[in-house]
Amino acid sequence: MDFSLTSAQQALQQKVRDFIAEQIIPLETDPRVTPHGPSEALREALVEKARVAGLLTPHASRELGGLGLSHVDKAIVFEEAGYSTLGPTAMNIHAPDEGNIHLLEAVATEAQKTRWLLPLVQGRIRSCFAMTEPPPGAGSDPAMLATTAVRDGDSYVINGTKWFITGAQGAAFAIIMAKMEDGSATMFLADMDQPGIEHVRTMDALDACFTGGHGVLRFHDLRVPATDVLGEPGKGFRYAQVRLAPARLTHCMRWLGQARRAHEICLEHARNRHAFGQVLGQHEGVSFMLADNAMDLHTARLHIWHTAWLLDQGERCNFESSRAKVVCSEAEWRVVDRSVQILGGQGVTGETIVARIFADMRAFRIYDGPSEVHRFSLGRKLLAAI
Repeated sequence: MDFSLTSAQQALQQKVRDFIAEQIIPLETDPRVTPHGPSEALREALVEKARVAGLLTPHASRELGGLGLSHVDKAIVFEEAGYSTLGPTAMNIHAPDEGNIHLLEAVATEAQKTRWLLPLVQGRIRSCFAMTEPPPGAGSDPAMLATTAVRDGDSYVINGTKWFITGAQGAAFAIIMAKMEDGSATMFLADMDQPGIEHVRTMDALDACFTGGHGVLRFHDLRVPATDVLGEPGKGFRYAQVRLAPARLTHCMRWLGQARRAHEICLEHARNRHAFGQVLGQHEGVSFMLADNAMDLHTARLHIWHTAWLLDQGERCNFESSRAKVVCSEAEWRVVDRSVQILGGQGVTGETIVARIFADMRAFRIYDGPSEVHRFSLGRKLLAAI
């Protein structure tokens, strides 16, 4: 693996870095940033800026209007976008739309791509991915899927409840995972404005970085035409891996940008703040934390780039993406936590963006599989390989 960036990658990296610094970071204090993420009006304004800059939905194929980025390209671009809490939203590479775009490109029919994927890539609509359920339904264990889909003529009738559905409020459509009568799972595409879909409420959460927040949805006799099945019936779990393996890695990329920003803010503070007769960073306890931050950032980036490179070679990377998700979510979290500590009172207030990053990032160790589940899966795979 060659760790040097091509001239094209360097130019794209700088372009994104300048765009985020000059056009997006100034909007982080915009009053349209709500407790449940950027408002739809702010999202549209951000998207328009990225459209004008030629940076909208860069991970989509060139045929759809994107830049057709490789996974390594995404590692570079997504980290720069993640430097701002609003960057992923502006560039239309935020969760869950980024993963849904990847899945639809890989699996959807041409008619489905025209109806749902194209406007999603263009930033004109948002989507959500409805898989997680309240107990006793599916959470970390997808085999516990409780939402049902029953064939009725040329349609399927879906019943069940989902929660922690990111972006649900205001989403134009949902990808719904439901259990079939034979126990298999199928994915369905459904417009959110149908009477069979109820947005029960938006959940209170630590984070405020996802437009639409995290919602509770109820499906009551939702009728979905067989033509709106995503992919083939019964292959929902397989398609979930098509979506989740790369999506785990893109989360790592975006949050790396946030962690790097927190580190740079606390580093500047450590260089200029004086305490007990010397610059704060000259105190051994602080300098050790700065050194640990640098090591964690580098470790996370190496895991991301290596896994991205393997994906570009055509590898499935289920093991590697799980490993990267654990390493990066924990390393990047440590960086932000240390940054708060170094900043002291400024780290727990709105005097810097670090407190916001701290709150937003905490969930990263839970969603897309908690660290414990990934460790359990990694251990089983290691034992099976003996």
